[in-house]
Parts: sequence; structure tokens; C-alpha cells
Amino acid sequence: MTAFAPVLPLRLPLRSGRRQRRLPGRWPLLLALLAQALGGGALLAQPQASQPQGGQPQAAPAQGEAPQASRPKPYSSPEFQQILRQGSLEELALACQRVSDDDRLDRLRQLRERLLLIHPAPQPLAVVLANAEVLLRCQQPQAALTVLDRISPAAGAERVQWLLLEWRAAHAAIDHRRAAFALERLAAARPAQLEALALPLARRADGSVVSRSALELLADHQQARGFPLAAAELLLASQDPGVEGAQRRLRAVRLLQALPPQEREGLLELALDQAAAVGAWGLVAELLDAQAALPSERARQRRLRLSPRLDDAYGEWQMLGQDPAAAARRAQLEAQLRSPRSPGGHSPPPAPAGPTLPAQPVPGQSIPAQSVPAQSVPVQPPASKP
Repeated sequence: MTAFAPVLPLRLPLRSGRRQRRLPGRWPLLLALLAQALGGGALLAQPQASQPQGGQPQAAPAQGEAPQASRPKPYSSPEFQQILRQGSLEELALACQRVSDDDRLDRLRQLRERLLLIHPAPQPLAVVLANAEVLLRCQQPQAALTVLDRISPAAGAERVQWLLLEWRAAHAAIDHRRAAFALERLAAARPAQLEALALPLARRADGSVVSRSALELLADHQQARGFPLAAAELLLASQDPGVEGAQRRLRAVRLLQALPPQEREGLLELALDQAAAVGAWGLVAELLDAQAALPSERARQRRLRLSPRLDDAYGEWQMLGQDPAAAARRAQLEAQLRSPRSPGGHSPPPAPAGPTLPAQPVPGQSIPAQSVPAQSVPVQPPASKP
């Protein structure tokens, strides 16, 4: 596959305006297929939980009783060799999981070699995708890319599935060039449409999927490849009118260090309008700080006016700097600044000092007199002799 490292011409929209996104006729169908794939639809059937003989389900643990996790025993050497020789894709996928849990890197390498040879080319697309999926589950993303190179589907729903799996494998292998190439072909020269795609990154313990916009991920790959201008243009192509759009514009301005300060200030002004429209005042303060660093006296004054509204004494104190005319105001703000150990601060309060307990005596060892606590015992007078 040939290298693909385009540096897109930088077009900086300095005027606000929202364009309505129009998707081509086939794009909604591709989005639906991609969303179905991103929703966790596995290419391989997940193994069902085993039931005891007789078809009766196992009884649930009693209330308050912690369920016991049954971890299978490691494969014996004959069992593992039999799976390598005769195992199907489903059995090899389960073996990858068990071997990964046992931290057997030598067996993972043997599974990788077997998965590279189990279905040699040529194979139908479904077999290639399933083979690459198992290699990903086996923590072998480079081998998954090798399997995916055996086929190149034509444009359509199958190509979307293939490009999605190619991006997952390249992302796992930290291959930024190939990951960017997959997303660019998925976008079909329309970067703004990647904004509607949420690509999976991880799975939480509750089963939900952590995802990010494909537009931001493509910008990450381009920045990692050393193309900050291409990454900035992708971020500026965002059509999101809310907080995410403003955050992407702020990130783009930080990438455009060579841009004149006046043009960067104009881009931040658009982001300010977006953040203020939805009441994201924390982001507004961050944008004003970025403007004031250009430097911009207007942004500095606006930041000072915003600080009381945000109850941001520290931000205002920093913004005033060493201005002699603001010495009195700085003193007032310093009095408002809270120590981390004060009530409400972020440092935990010190542990209360408890009573010092006497040391426990060791059997056979005499106890010094000063170590025995004094007790208030009434002293009885000696009995008089008859």
C-alpha cells in the first residue's frame, strides 16, 4: 500500500457562519452500518455461559454473598498443541483470551503464527474480517493489518467495515500513517463528515464503549505524523456549534503558532461566541486567557470582568500580574485565596491525634514503672492492732 501523507492547503474561515451539512445519498447507509459495527457487534459469536447438565440454570448467589469468579486452568501442553493444529477461529479466539490472562507471550506468538496461516489468501471478505478480528483480540495488531492487506473491497458497505477494522488495527499498532489513511478514505475527501462518526477506543467495566469523534482522531494522527497544519484545518472544519466545536477551534489555534496574532484572535473570537452561547463559562475563561496571551488588551479586560462572575479570584489575581495600579485589588484577592489545607481546600485534613496507647508487654519481660499508667485507686489506711 503506497504512503499517503497529504498536507492539505490551509483555509482559515475568519468569518462566522454555519453551513448545513448535506450527506450524499449513500452516506446515511454507510453511517448506519458503521454505527452498527461500532455498537459492539462482534464478527464472531461470543461463547455462551455454560449450564449444568439437565438444562437447569445455576442458582444465583444469595444476597450478601460475593459471586466466585471461575477462572479456567491454564492449558496443558498437549491441549494447547491440539488447539493450534485443529482449532477453529472461535476456539483460537478463546485460546487467545485464556493465554493473555495467563501472560504467556510465547503461546501468543504461536497463536499469531497459526492465525496467519489458518485461512491463506484468497478468502471472502467475511473470513478475512473474522481472521483480523481474532488477531486483534489476540493483541497482534500488526498481524491483523497483514491479513487485511489480502483484500481490498470495492466502494460500499463492505469497504466501510474493512476500513473500520483497518483503523482499529492501525490505531492499536500506533501506526499513525495507516490509521490516518484509513480515516481519510472513509471520509472520501469530506473531512467534515467524520465529525458524525464516533469511533471506539475502550470498553468500560459496565460494558459501555468510550468513543471519540473520527475528526478529532484524524487530527491526532496528523499531528503525530508532524502535520500540524493539516490537523488544524481538520479541527476548523468542525460544524459543531457548541462546546466541542469551540474546544476544537481552541486546539486548532494552539497548533497554528505561525499564524499572525490578529488571525488567531479572530478564530478565538468565533470560539468565544460558541462557548458563551451555551453558557460554558469555564471554557470562555480559557479562551480569553488564550487571547490575552497573544497579547490582547481587550481580551485581558474582558477576562477581568468575567472573573467575578465565575468567582475566580485566582484567575483575576493572575491576570492582574505586577500592575502597580492594581496593588490594592491584588491584596483583596490574595485575602480571598484559600489555602489547600483550609476548610474546603483540596488537601485532606490532618488525621485527629488520638490517645497514645501503652505498649503491650512481652511475656517474661518486666514493665518499667513509668510505662504503667497511673490509676486513681483509693488508699486504705492500715488496720489498727487490737
